[in-house]
Amino acid sequence: MQVRAKKSLGQHFLTDLSVAQRIAATMDHHRHQPLLEVGPGMGVLTQFLLEAGHDLHVVELDRESVAYLQVNFPALDGRIIADDFLRLDLKQIYGDAPFSIIGNYPYNISSQIFFKVLDYKDQVTCCSGMLQREVAQRIAAGPGSKTYGILSVLLQAWYDIEYLFTVDEHVFNPPPKVKSGVIRLTRNRVTDLGCDERLFKTVVKTSFGQRRKTLRNSLRGLLSKPSTIFEDAIFGQRPEQLSVEQFVTLTRMIKAAQLSMG
Repeated sequence: MQVRAKKSLGQHFLTDLSVAQRIAATMDHHRHQPLLEVGPGMGVLTQFLLEAGHDLHVVELDRESVAYLQVNFPALDGRIIADDFLRLDLKQIYGDAPFSIIGNYPYNISSQIFFKVLDYKDQVTCCSGMLQREVAQRIAAGPGSKTYGILSVLLQAWYDIEYLFTVDEHVFNPPPKVKSGVIRLTRNRVTDLGCDERLFKTVVKTSFGQRRKTLRNSLRGLLSKPSTIFEDAIFGQRPEQLSVEQFVTLTRMIKAAQLSMG
């Protein structure tokens, strides 16, 4: 019994066991914690996670894959969640307890998966796995890089990010059109950004939404009337030049100006 890869689900099944083993090993330091695998498919990564002794649940939307896992992985009995990860309430599985996430992520939703990790940042202590290289590089990129963007800043505010290794196209069936990258996010010690978190997200998204403009021009709309704060040199820069800490500073300045305007 084989599972047919479905384009609509962004499925590319990894066929190289040594790559799967390396991805599983990215969680070696987190064996003491429950682990959720996203999109296990035919279990190429799952087998190594079970061998390593992880307390594992898997979430899989594809019915054909779910049926395959039920037959071939009896150890997962009662631990297969047949659902869409993006719609899943993870607190129903873990309550408020900490857990980690791993996967060969479906390429068509990989960015959304990491935005969901952010929603659970107070519980997700580690998140690793494989996605298209371009998105992996973007998440890990630092200030000054052309690929540095919204996901880079929002994730790096809460996680230390490592780009671990690149995976070639030919180890998949069917082969994707792009190379893949494996990354690991490890929760940092930040518990409070020191600014309004919702406004921080808005500032980052608004800045990169018009990345060719200076911050002075892109962020002006966040204030109801003209303000002298825009005379500060920081607003003369473009978003990719700013570190996470500078975005926090920017958010504080805008919040103070908003409050002064009443």
